Amino acid sequence: MSDQNIAVIGASGGLGSAFVKLFSEDPSNTVHAFSRSGMKKELANVYYDHVDLVDEESIKVAAIQSSQDAPLDLVIVATGVLHGNNLMPEKCLRDLNCTNFEQIFLTNTIGPALVAKYFLPKLQHTKRAVFAVLSARVGSIADNRLGGWYAYRASKAALNMLLKTISIEIARRQKGVIVVGLHPGTVATGLSKPFQKRVPTDKLFSADYSVRQMCLVLEGLSSMDSGKFFAWDGSEIPY
Repeated sequence: MSDQNIAVIGASGGLGSAFVKLFSEDPSNTVHAFSRSGMKKELANVYYDHVDLVDEESIKVAAIQSSQDAPLDLVIVATGVLHGNNLMPEKCLRDLNCTNFEQIFLTNTIGPALVAKYFLPKLQHTKRAVFAVLSARVGSIADNRLGGWYAYRASKAALNMLLKTISIEIARRQKGVIVVGLHPGTVATGLSKPFQKRVPTDKLFSADYSVRQMCLVLEGLSSMDSGKFFAWDGSEIPY
């Protein structure tokens, strides 16, 4: 990917920062790295700024900032929450909690939807552009054979539906825009840390490896792929 205007939402996370690092390796790219926490400026062609997915105005401002000099070619939404303070994936129905549901849906579903609302109009109108959001295989209804993880599964399933619906609408006015969900695999980041012991060594990826694989997937996409959900290895995952 060269000579691209790129926005990465969630740039301080393990995968988000790996995307920023990879895109910045080509000095012809302009990379806008947005995160809720402050980030130290380290790379010459990267512009660091603030966004909060539960603050709609900050998303609107971020979209304007990243496209004021040129339309966007690529938007990556690399945000997500699985666990945190007093928050862990549910093993059974008795673990369900309204507050946890709200927190997970705000970050995993509502936030990316609002990013789409403000960033999609800023993408290229006359040539190919991509809007990609990190989803998760456990959000696939067809692939669910283990159960559990109610709120996280539901938030990602809802995200997948949003991406499919967005792709239908955007095709009517921005025919070159491709909207996709991406499954990064199980990556050695903070999000998966409590569960890594169960993962075979060859199935636990570094953030750099996962991101390079996903970028290969992005480079191979065509307009026929808009609205679909792909794994890190390029295989399509059923919704």
